[in-house]
Amino acid sequence: MRPLHIYSVVPRLPKNLEPLWDLANNLWFAWNDDIVDLFTRIDPKLWRQSNSNPVAFINRLPQETLRAFSTDELFLERLSEVAENLKQYVDNKISSIEFPGRSGTQPVIAYFSAEFGIAPCLPIYSGGLGVLAGDHLKSASDLNLPLVGMGLCYQQGYFRQYLTPDAWQQESYPVYDFEHLPLSLVKDEKGRPVLVTLDLQGQTLTARIRKAAVGRVELFLLDANVPENPPHFRQITSKLYGGGIEMRLWQEILLGIGGVKALEALGLEPKVIHMNEGHSAFAGLERIRVFMAEHGLSFDAAMELVASSSVFTTHTPVPAGNDRFPPQMMQSCFEKYAKDMGLAFKVFLAFGREDPHDDAEHFCMTVLALRLSRFANGVSKLHGRVSRNMWKKVWPSYPAEDVPIGAVTNGVHSPTWVAGDMARLYDRFLGSNWREDPDCGRVWENTETIPDAELWRTRERLRERLVGYVRYRLRKQFARKGAGRSEIEAAEEVLDPQALTIGFARRFAVYKRANLLLQDRKRLMKLVNDPERPVQFVFAGKAHPQDNDGKKIIQELVQLCRSAEGRNKLVFLEDYDMEVAFYLLQGCDVWLNTPRRPLEACGTSGMKALANGVLNVSTLDGWWDEAYRPDNSLGWAVGRGEEYEDHEYQDFVESQTLYTVLENHVIPDFYDRGHGSLPRTWIRKMKNALHQLGPIFNAHRMIEEYTDTAYLPAYKIFNALPENDFAPARDLAAWRMDLMTKWDKIEIMRVHDHGPGNVFVGEPVAVEAEVNLNGVRPEDVQVEIYSGSLDNDGDFAQRLTAAMEPGGKNERGVYVFKGQVEPGEPGRFGFTVRVLPRHPLLLDPHCLGLIRWAEEK
Repeated sequence: MRPLHIYSVVPRLPKNLEPLWDLANNLWFAWNDDIVDLFTRIDPKLWRQSNSNPVAFINRLPQETLRAFSTDELFLERLSEVAENLKQYVDNKISSIEFPGRSGTQPVIAYFSAEFGIAPCLPIYSGGLGVLAGDHLKSASDLNLPLVGMGLCYQQGYFRQYLTPDAWQQESYPVYDFEHLPLSLVKDEKGRPVLVTLDLQGQTLTARIRKAAVGRVELFLLDANVPENPPHFRQITSKLYGGGIEMRLWQEILLGIGGVKALEALGLEPKVIHMNEGHSAFAGLERIRVFMAEHGLSFDAAMELVASSSVFTTHTPVPAGNDRFPPQMMQSCFEKYAKDMGLAFKVFLAFGREDPHDDAEHFCMTVLALRLSRFANGVSKLHGRVSRNMWKKVWPSYPAEDVPIGAVTNGVHSPTWVAGDMARLYDRFLGSNWREDPDCGRVWENTETIPDAELWRTRERLRERLVGYVRYRLRKQFARKGAGRSEIEAAEEVLDPQALTIGFARRFAVYKRANLLLQDRKRLMKLVNDPERPVQFVFAGKAHPQDNDGKKIIQELVQLCRSAEGRNKLVFLEDYDMEVAFYLLQGCDVWLNTPRRPLEACGTSGMKALANGVLNVSTLDGWWDEAYRPDNSLGWAVGRGEEYEDHEYQDFVESQTLYTVLENHVIPDFYDRGHGSLPRTWIRKMKNALHQLGPIFNAHRMIEEYTDTAYLPAYKIFNALPENDFAPARDLAAWRMDLMTKWDKIEIMRVHDHGPGNVFVGEPVAVEAEVNLNGVRPEDVQVEIYSGSLDNDGDFAQRLTAAMEPGGKNERGVYVFKGQVEPGEPGRFGFTVRVLPRHPLLLDPHCLGLIRWAEEK
């Protein structure tokens, strides 16, 4: 029997307590301690039981409690103050980032992501990708960036982890009630839910839209669990990364195509889209289809418009992390879609293939995103280099260093991740600017003014808080498993609040090597059982449900934690999530990271630890490759950035190196206590790291870098291309097609220089090149000298490019280009010449994949 009518029953708040709803329904509480303190003051125990979710918390408050606080003058005064702070924050439209010509409240950027980690109570994230997306929205809000988020609303979210008695990971999927989350259903002016529909395999897929307020930024989430859908479609937004490959494809169709449709249904017209990982790449296709249908553009003209205003961030250097779908599956979903766009299906598939001519190759979402965006980046400098090598087949004529994938190193939203105690210390000595302007170097210079004793006592309090939290979590774990009283009480003996505490928490993928410490158990046990200088480890993390190798690592690690020699010194916390992360990242002394280089794209957890004065010990991968200093003044490295073909040998070597670093550097520095029992060397490293790295590895710097290098250029080009009934877009498409038909006939006929056999450092070498342009105008090409030092094989070890200027035609009617190059250092040196396309609306000449190289005659 089903109900005839359904209502949402909410508590009746006294009128003077109604501002509590405003505070509860804006995720600003995720980085505003004053709001959390206000709710905690009402009922600390219920707040924790509500998973720090203010909506669920209010819904569970007894009416008697509400009546009591409605007459509490001190509480009401504080409520009024905090509610006014939220209002002022949301209403403040001042921004340091300006988009010329922008008017009204329309967003400029739409940020697409399959997951968002904003607060523990909104479980639509799995790990680093989602938390990065959440930090992106938060910093966009703080900076008043005109951005809107687009994602999916998963009713079961990512799995919750629990372990069997033999320490094997199992997964559970609780069902979340959206009525008890900080979400609202988007409705039209008649009070009806706004719906989005799209065709999927000949059936209609319907989704409603839910909204989350993230400070000043709105996040819209598509929910397919609606009565209009058949049961199999209702499952699309059931689990994050759940189901098989077909379900993954359906999810990405809803996110990309449905996301663009949702923006239209909401009346939003962003000029730029940012695809956070390849999951949302279909958004580019849908934008092309819309421009074709609504403005009569050809596919090529629409693609130029869309690609020129699209930003794509790739996050994983691991092949398995880039979604690929078989051609037959793509055909069942996209054959009609391609036909409607005037594309042969084989041509459609080519957009998602590294080799467009390989009919057997699967369709790759990363390749599609790369082809449909003119701004692509990795998430650290090293990852940018790795990505250029990984995807160089998409641009087969280019050397890897010229593949158009740049790098914007990730950052973290400091106000979210810095512990309250540390935040109050920063407020006193750095001023409030560390929250508002965290990428300002002058702010972090003031770290030097913090008294050593105060900084260290704060760190000690955070370690003590972590130990208390670990004991609390273990008691819950044991009680849930039906453990006896003695075992539950034994949890109170776990860890030493005074001992050096090392944290390791992340996804348990094999390449992250959580078991590197286990390579030499005897050496590990000697460390943790040293009575004079004890070391303790806290581990947490999940393996993907299908990753049995990752589950085996967890099992091996947990069994060691439970052993007689490891008990109380080694702890594994089940069900790693944002809440566990807060305590670990804030309370450890050392953050350990041991990925196999170069498979860690960035690793933002180390940045969050850094912001709390925690020192890093890591292999030189991801962000640490650019943050580390060889003098160990900011933290420590495991190895020197070597890359091995023999992984077993690599694990052995680097495990021994890790133990050496711990034994000879980390442990002595921590326990070397001077006057006042202060570890002066350790404190100096903490201050150095905060001073030098704090201004760099934060999300404000990241957002501003995206704005300067991608958002603003994309916005300007988008505004230029639709002018005069999209004439520039049509012209750009026609120019591109004309260039492609003539490109193969362009020939660099002769290259010669006017230098002697040997030249001095800094001595210019004049170069001339005769180029047959095959009817292409000189202003449509960019002729360059490509030069640099050579390695032992005669290949370029580094490169420098210099533009050549056209000097008119010679007597044979061939264009002559002239330039010069200067060797910068002694040694073997060489140069060649190349031709690239050039157009005023083409910001990167490499993105078209067109290039001609001089050949030996």
